[in-house]
Amino acid sequence: MDTSSARPLDGRTALVTGAASGIGRACAETFAEAGARVYVVDLAAGPARELAERIGGLAVVTDLADPEAVEALPADADIVVNNAGLQHVAPVHEFPPDRFTMIQRVMVEAPFRILRRTLPHMYEQEWGRIINISSVHGLRASAFKSAYVTAKHALEGLSKTVALEAAPHGVTSNCINPGYVRTPLVENQIAAQALAHGIREDEVVDHIMLDRTAIKRLIEPTEVAQLALWLCTPHASYITGASLPVDGGWTAH
Repeated sequence: MDTSSARPLDGRTALVTGAASGIGRACAETFAEAGARVYVVDLAAGPARELAERIGGLAVVTDLADPEAVEALPADADIVVNNAGLQHVAPVHEFPPDRFTMIQRVMVEAPFRILRRTLPHMYEQEWGRIINISSVHGLRASAFKSAYVTAKHALEGLSKTVALEAAPHGVTSNCINPGYVRTPLVENQIAAQALAHGIREDEVVDHIMLDRTAIKRLIEPTEVAQLALWLCTPHASYITGASLPVDGGWTAH
């Protein structure tokens, strides 16, 4: 791999989950521009195939809530971006158990299964990069998001465990912890947040989403993707087991 070029990922293969929109899409585009061949993994067939065709990648239409489907994913990725996620907003005593289980399946069990499949390839070549798109909610909790907060905290633990196991093999594992990113996931939960908190939708961003941040704006997906790319460069080769906040100062409180 030519790390001195403007395409530092030439010759590498990346697998990005939830790649059809939001942070995943930005990561897929950014990694492809950097030279990687990208597996565009998503449940949304049309958007995944459109993106894969445009960036010269391969669409892999998969339901990450189905363990058998996850076990059929490609195992030859040099870079894994565990990004796929979903949200449900409700108090714990009203939270649907099946929804809680699905969120853990997609956001914890699927990353585990993906890493279990791809780590042998990384170990064999003595190089690999694992980037887990966690959240500020992997470091802090918010009311009404028990499943999401639980899943992100679990992903943090998985990432750190892999970092310790993989270090002798030239593989790093890190979490990126964004605050609220301008994605469909965030946009779709505004109404749910308004209902849960008993406020108008136009108040949600200012009074809920940005209340704890010092920088009063949503994060752009490309900002997260650029940090993910940097974690794949030689400049970041000593960083592993870390949780890197991109939260506008949220966790500074």
